Amino acid sequence: VQLVESGGGLVQPGGSLRLSCEASGLTFSRYDMSWYRQAPGKERELVAAITSSGGSTNYLDSVKGRFTISRDNVKRTVSLQMNVLKPEDTAVYYCNARLQWLDYWGRGTQVAVSS
Repeated sequence: VQLVESGGGLVQPGGSLRLSCEASGLTFSRYDMSWYRQAPGKERELVAAITSSGGSTNYLDSVKGRFTISRDNVKRTVSLQMNVLKPEDTAVYYCNARLQWLDYWGRGTQVAVSS
């Protein structure tokens, strides 16, 4: 199984980024997908999640209204559109795939929000 994130980078406060995660080696449409992040010195936290069908999503309170998670089960990708970025959004962002006891992680992509 491979989860490969892309789209991170340096952006000014108020800017936008779109993260993508491409999955291979698993039946993607069966997995719930999530984005987590980990800032230096902090624990990893759940940012956004989407069910296998895409019918339900949930978000960390601090990103509600700014971030949108979506998935394409044909292309086997999950995306995170991040708008109105703030310095506190700076972190390494990880893609996660979960199905019952099966739990897979990508290697992460760095997002830095700074002027």
